[in-house]
Amino acid sequence: MTYQDTLNWMFSQLPMYQRQGKTAFKKDLSNTIKLAKYLANPEEKFKSIHVAGTNGKGSSSHMLASILQEAGYKVGLYTSPHLKDFRERIKINGQEVSKQFVIGFIERNRAFFEANKLSFFEMTVGMAFEYFAKQKVDFAVVEVGLGGRLDSTNIITPEVSVITNIGLDHTQFLGDTREAIAFEKGGIIKKGVPVVIGETQKETISVFKGLAKTNNSKIVFADKVISKKYKSDLIGSYQSKNIKTVVQTIHELQKLGFNISENNITQGLLKVVKNTRLLGRWQVLNAVPKVVCDTGHNREGLRHVMQQLSNESFESLHIVFGVVNDKDLSTIADLLPKNATYYFCKPSILRGLNEKELKQKLSKFGILGKAYGTVNEAYNSALKNAKNNDLIFIGGSTFVVAEII
Repeated sequence: MTYQDTLNWMFSQLPMYQRQGKTAFKKDLSNTIKLAKYLANPEEKFKSIHVAGTNGKGSSSHMLASILQEAGYKVGLYTSPHLKDFRERIKINGQEVSKQFVIGFIERNRAFFEANKLSFFEMTVGMAFEYFAKQKVDFAVVEVGLGGRLDSTNIITPEVSVITNIGLDHTQFLGDTREAIAFEKGGIIKKGVPVVIGETQKETISVFKGLAKTNNSKIVFADKVISKKYKSDLIGSYQSKNIKTVVQTIHELQKLGFNISENNITQGLLKVVKNTRLLGRWQVLNAVPKVVCDTGHNREGLRHVMQQLSNESFESLHIVFGVVNDKDLSTIADLLPKNATYYFCKPSILRGLNEKELKQKLSKFGILGKAYGTVNEAYNSALKNAKNNDLIFIGGSTFVVAEII
């Protein structure tokens, strides 16, 4: 098979949550455990950091990887979803896994995948862990896909567990209260492994403290102990919270004896994009008119993004906006500025919400604009209408951003 043939098989034959939604979600780790055993438990052959949370886990994972790279470690990075190419999910020191490895892994194990009906995410986790083991990484920074307790990545025993924050997202899977969601994400807390909580939230403190106590794990709330200000090349005021989480995580690694200097922290935070090739976090795509995209898509993520937008200087605001079809628009509508021109669009995935339906639903909240058949049509229309001093923002869904970058 060619690389594209391999991807086509992965995407079409096996359930993939990002494309299909609820039908692809499995509340069970048995398949992942079976796959790990079949692969000779590659997850036991490298040290790791496990990162969960509603928002910021992707940025935090990239920051951690960058700092560890600055400290001279060979660092694997597993994140999801990807924006342009599947291989973005699996990197070592910023370099994506080779096409040949992806092809070979699927060809070697395809019969096992089919016989056991493994999901897209399950086999992708197996691929990442085998790659990291074969390449002998010193560390792997592993981002949780969905939740934590029952996520396929949760077969690792990390050096430190990290939970950035808790928001009301994926409630159909994780529960409809912060407490319930905290319990699911807190499922990554392992016996005797320190856990860093990024944001202190009154609804979740007792949940996390209870889980830490049960597991005899040290627990630290980063926002309560990190006061020093650090700069990062990841632009966006919301990154300040992620930075505190990351710095405290590094402090925990230092206490475990890992050699990471203050200069490594400073330089790592300043070189995240260069070291890890992160895309889509308050990324400026054009200068005149200014075009910015961001993958924030749930209430907490969009709140921070809209706050950042309000700090920008512009004459008029144009927003290219699309969402997936299971998005509860009532939970985000109040965050969207009404004094903007909207270009509603449908990301080109099965789960994309029809642009006309999106326009109709948001019009009830006083958010008005025109509907466009594709993301590119919407973006080109915004570019045509925008003056030099205007600002164009692209977002609402990771998949909208992916089509523009």
